[in-house]
Amino acid sequence: MKRNVLRVADRGWGTYRTVTAALRAAGEGAVIHVQPGVYRESLSLDAEVTVLAEKGPGTVRIVAPHGPALSVTGDRPVLREISFEGSPGGGPSVLVGGGAPVLEGCTMTGGGIEVIRDATAELRSCTVEDTAQSGVHVTGTARVTLEDCVVRSAAGHGLALSDAARAEVRRSTFERVTGCGVVMAGDSLATLDECSVRHTGEAAVRVNTPARVLLRECRMHDTRAQGLVVADGPGTAAPAEPGTDRASAAAGREEPQVRLEKCEVFRTEREGVLAGGSGELRLRDCHVRETGGAGVIAAGTCRVELDGTRVVDVPGTGLAALDGAELSVKGGTVARTGANGVHATGTCAVRLTGCEITATAFTALHFGGSAKAVLRSCTVRDSTQHAVRVEERADLVAEDTRVEHARMTGFDVRDADVVLRRCVISDTATGIRLETGHRPLLEGCEVLRPTGTGIEIAPGTGALLLGGRVEAAGSAGVFLDERSEAVIEDLAIADSKGSGLVIWSGARPRVRSVSISGTGKNGVYAGDGAEGLLEDCSVTATGYPAVYVGAGASPVLRRCLVHDTDEDLSQADDAAARFEQCRTSNVKVSTMPMADEAEATAAGPGRVAVAGGTVAPADGRETAAAELLPELLSELERLVGLEGVKREVASMAKVMQMVKRRQEAGLQPPPLSRHLIFAGNPGTGKTTVARLYGRLLAALGLLASGHLVEADRSALVGEYVGHTAPKTTALFRRALGGVLFIDEAYALVPAGQSNDFGQEAISTLVKLMEDHRDEVVVIAAGYPEDMERLIDSNPGLASRFTRTLTFDDYSSADLVRIVEYQAGSHEYGIGEATAAALLAHFEATERTERFGNGRTARQTFQRMTEHHAMRVADLAAPDDGDLTALLPSDVPPAVTG
Repeated sequence: MKRNVLRVADRGWGTYRTVTAALRAAGEGAVIHVQPGVYRESLSLDAEVTVLAEKGPGTVRIVAPHGPALSVTGDRPVLREISFEGSPGGGPSVLVGGGAPVLEGCTMTGGGIEVIRDATAELRSCTVEDTAQSGVHVTGTARVTLEDCVVRSAAGHGLALSDAARAEVRRSTFERVTGCGVVMAGDSLATLDECSVRHTGEAAVRVNTPARVLLRECRMHDTRAQGLVVADGPGTAAPAEPGTDRASAAAGREEPQVRLEKCEVFRTEREGVLAGGSGELRLRDCHVRETGGAGVIAAGTCRVELDGTRVVDVPGTGLAALDGAELSVKGGTVARTGANGVHATGTCAVRLTGCEITATAFTALHFGGSAKAVLRSCTVRDSTQHAVRVEERADLVAEDTRVEHARMTGFDVRDADVVLRRCVISDTATGIRLETGHRPLLEGCEVLRPTGTGIEIAPGTGALLLGGRVEAAGSAGVFLDERSEAVIEDLAIADSKGSGLVIWSGARPRVRSVSISGTGKNGVYAGDGAEGLLEDCSVTATGYPAVYVGAGASPVLRRCLVHDTDEDLSQADDAAARFEQCRTSNVKVSTMPMADEAEATAAGPGRVAVAGGTVAPADGRETAAAELLPELLSELERLVGLEGVKREVASMAKVMQMVKRRQEAGLQPPPLSRHLIFAGNPGTGKTTVARLYGRLLAALGLLASGHLVEADRSALVGEYVGHTAPKTTALFRRALGGVLFIDEAYALVPAGQSNDFGQEAISTLVKLMEDHRDEVVVIAAGYPEDMERLIDSNPGLASRFTRTLTFDDYSSADLVRIVEYQAGSHEYGIGEATAAALLAHFEATERTERFGNGRTARQTFQRMTEHHAMRVADLAAPDDGDLTALLPSDVPPAVTG
């Protein structure tokens, strides 16, 4: 079928003087050739026609006297190489309200193109410039395709999508716009390939969730704000509460809302990428550089993933995670930052795998607040401050990570908790410093060539060091500060310029199978007042005497070997060290008592207590324990109620006291399991008794410290295959020397679930309890009927938990006594009338599953103080009696349902 061809010229030769006239005459499929000229008219198209500039781009201008220069309401018209100029009154130059027009090589000025409702538009090699609004605006369910287009000099945004609009953009440029280069809102969706967004007044790309966008090989640069912003849009769902399962929240969405692949973000006046709200963002093989602020910030409850992405040459922090954000980084690089390489705070979660963080002006990795962080197979080097700092309530697990050339500390831990496995720290000032109330775990770590101390355990800090080595420290290899309590096993300390192991005043380490060699000073330096136990250790090639014991120091060395050195022992006159079965070999000057000495040397000034019979420790620790035991038993007896429990614990204390005496007499102890089941409802004092039980065992010398480590299912069970055993082991090791208290232990075996990870936690616990049978006590607590299911789940549990203590609910009278105790502790008075009202209150309270026993009593006391405050506040001049007396009217109504 031959096409209908029409010609338009505003003067001279031509069939039609206006394009509008030609359109009226055109049939379906007509081709309209327009001669050069300016046509002051507004075109309206609803048919499949082609309108083209006969002489090419820039020769035909359609100038609207009012409204859009072009309106499309239907069908699939094609317009080629025509310039459209909107009217001075504003609005778009081209309005697409229906159909599916194709614009090729066209130019729009004075106004952009607006695609609305369910229309579709394709723009190829088009230019939109000098518009008073957004260059391209798409709303409703409309769709737009841009190929090889340029949007520039727009007073609004370059490309704006809202509602459920869709856009596919390829090889296009958005530049010199007042707003954002690309902005998306609602449920819009876009794909941008090989695009450039630059010289924007706001962010290069802004995505208001739940809109979604994929950018591939795009460049965002030279903006007056951020390169990319991801934020919650109006009407989006509220952020998830803390603890919400993000995997469930993202169910049904295979990919993050915003994805960047092989994109560049650079020369921004503010952050390179800012993600907030509840958005989801992934950057793969991207490059963020030369920003005006941080490289990438994740805030709110957003989820950000970086895969193979480089963040370099930024004046602020490279990567920041704030609030409750989740940041996951794989195989990327953060380098040459003006602040931290990675900074995390709030309740965020950070996971770095196979990353390199280098050349940071501040600490390379800083974790604070309540952040949870995991490092695996990362490299951290050339930090001006610390390589890794963990503080406040943060929690870090670092595995197979290498730290090099930090001017301060490799790992600096303040108040927080860390687990370090197979990490290598080299060429730092201090290798690792721990100052925390937690019990950090260092397993298989290496500290090489620190200019100062290799590992420093600060005052009052407990830690577990298992395996690994400290080599060529500039001062001490391992320094245990005053009152610290470290457990050190299988560690090699070599070539320290100072002493190998320094034990300061009041420190009480337990050191086993540690080798110390090639030290510039002492192998072991026990300062004045130091304590502790060293077993199966070896010391060789020391510059000073292998072992030094200061004034009043009372360490115990058992089965230790000193060899190939000049002198084995030096000590102060009033030192009180004890040596058991120790040996020397190839020592020039030897004063250390040998294992084969027939009798113990009497302990006295300047002498050493040697274990050859029943000689008591020189520091009198057993005497102090004997004095403490009655006090602890008295504290137990003062607990409200729990008569049966108190009798059983006191009985066990006596049995264990006898066991201790038999051991000291060289007799075999009877079989005894110290692990217990505490069966009872919530609030019946199980945790209180567990803490007191640990202190009793420590007073008897059957536990090193008696501290309590509390755990539940979430602390023991991992989230994926292979995660549970390390997690359980790390927690168990923190309890060494004390009590591991597992509350609601039955949750490890959920009813009706045979393949739960909890079974792996139980199997790991059983093995650890066997390996460390004399170093820890495990107490499993929970509802009586559920605890039977736990014990039946694993034969090893039944053989280790042979005793159950039943915690009965408190009687009403017991609850009154608890309230009276709380009142006395807070300087309130409870008279007889108030006590009677309290008794009636507790008698009337219905004991449902929500009844909290002791917790209910404490809550009742709190409500009484609130009623008292409201009552006394109305008094003009209350006296001391008014301020302290709790009256029957202050007792709250009983809970009956």
